[in-house]
Amino acid sequence: MAEGDERWCVVTGGRGFAARHLVEMLIQSGEWLVRIADLAPSIKLDPSEEEGVLGDALQSGRAMYVSADLRNKAQVAKACQGAEAVFHMAAPDSSINSYQLHYSVNVEGTKNVIDACIECKVKRLVYTSSPSVVFDGVHGIHNGDESMPYPDKHNDSYSATKAEAEALVIKSNGKNGLLTCCIRPSSIFGPGDKLMVPSIVAAARAGKSKYIIGDGNNMYDFTYVENVAHAHLCAEKALASEDAGAVRAAGQAYFVTNMEPIKFWEFMSLILEGLGYERPRIKIPAPVMMPVAYMVEWVYKMLAPYGMRVPQLIPSRIRLLSCNRTFSCSKAKDQLGYMPIVSLKEGLKRTVESYSHLRAELHVKRRDTDQPSKASIYLGSGKVADTLLWKDKKQTLTTLLALIAIYYHFFTPGYTIITAIAKILMWATLFLFIQSILPAKILGYKLEKIPASWFHFSEEKTRRIALSLGSTWNSAVGVLKAICRGKDWTLFFKVVVILLILNFLGRISFHSIFVTGVPFVFVAFYVYEKREEEIDGLVYQALSFALKLKSDVMRKFVTSKQSAAAQ
Repeated sequence: MAEGDERWCVVTGGRGFAARHLVEMLIQSGEWLVRIADLAPSIKLDPSEEEGVLGDALQSGRAMYVSADLRNKAQVAKACQGAEAVFHMAAPDSSINSYQLHYSVNVEGTKNVIDACIECKVKRLVYTSSPSVVFDGVHGIHNGDESMPYPDKHNDSYSATKAEAEALVIKSNGKNGLLTCCIRPSSIFGPGDKLMVPSIVAAARAGKSKYIIGDGNNMYDFTYVENVAHAHLCAEKALASEDAGAVRAAGQAYFVTNMEPIKFWEFMSLILEGLGYERPRIKIPAPVMMPVAYMVEWVYKMLAPYGMRVPQLIPSRIRLLSCNRTFSCSKAKDQLGYMPIVSLKEGLKRTVESYSHLRAELHVKRRDTDQPSKASIYLGSGKVADTLLWKDKKQTLTTLLALIAIYYHFFTPGYTIITAIAKILMWATLFLFIQSILPAKILGYKLEKIPASWFHFSEEKTRRIALSLGSTWNSAVGVLKAICRGKDWTLFFKVVVILLILNFLGRISFHSIFVTGVPFVFVAFYVYEKREEEIDGLVYQALSFALKLKSDVMRKFVTSKQSAAAQ
């Protein structure tokens, strides 16, 4: 680059997975000086980066780091000063279940980026969107193209806020000379990924990778990370072109994939086998898993305030694992000139090689020392797990004594629910009052005071609970609307079965649930942790038998129906 021809570009979220590859590609092109914008106060390079392209560029001034929070408009404007192009790639972790976080970063943060681009007279803005903006979480997508509309309801808050941000970017095209477009890369994978491959390996080590959800034939489009970076460069060049290319690309969204659709479970198997783990073989129909997933989701919503982490087995994840998600790249090929530069086979090879530290043989050596059990993972690996698995015996015994005391003092006398709750609150009030007036020490023993903050709900937590309740209500209304249309028989039967189960559970007294449920929970998870392999083996056999029985019944039914038709 000749002196005086300096062209600065900005990469927001520049320390993220795909963004790191884009930054290196921009530096290697020799056409750009790169400003890396991210949350951290300073940049910390990996050893490989220090000796590589990025380390050299930072030392020579061809790249610089800027600390910027997208939610701070002044910081974003400062990062965009003097830039010709902005690649807006910043986004929160999609696995985090927080609408407020997703909205503040994806929507409000994107508004700040757009405003900063207009204020700083940036010429081009390329936004990293997601194919999930057109996914409703229920219906699969086969060879979807850009004509697909946004659904009325998205699969999660991440997808909904990404769609809202994408719409803002498209709408801003042409304002003050700013040209914009959006890239929708499908299922990004490659070296440096901290989500997909580590999650697959964690599942394999927990013994959960043996299962296939659905029939295993659902097709997916994956995108190697360098192809994602390449697509962003193609988009910027199309916007910068002086011919009709800029006119065609401006204000548009583009699906980007490796253009090599593959069965989802075959892709997972290739990664697992490449790292020395067993490929999944046991097929479980998605409808069989959904009731369990709804139950797990309900338990999570109840226990999340007490430390339970977001579980893997939830309805939205079951749908993602069992449906088709393939997209056409014809528009990106025709208007951006995009073609993958790394094949799927080569991308998988590079990915597996980059995760040699997660290979199965290394796990075997360390499994007994630092790997959590499946029971702990199922319980969220937090305080709930420590209590139910007797990891913290003092905490477990305290919880048991408290439950026993509650049972004998408030439920055995035959009180109604309202009376029992009133008495619990009365004793709690008396206890809190007495402990507040006691001295800090009695006979040399320090008394731990219960702070008022234990009972305080922050504004953020209150908003989160309200959003969760609203989302649950809207989901129920959506189901009701679908039933009222009278076309979705599968959904109708699911609702009927769930209501029958609730009707059955409603007949069980609270006394019975308490007496049988509490001991069962404290014993069952502990026993499962100690006898994981034996219990899993029995479960595998039961599932195999059930699936074989179902197959035999269906075959006999079809045969008898064909015989009747022939007669």
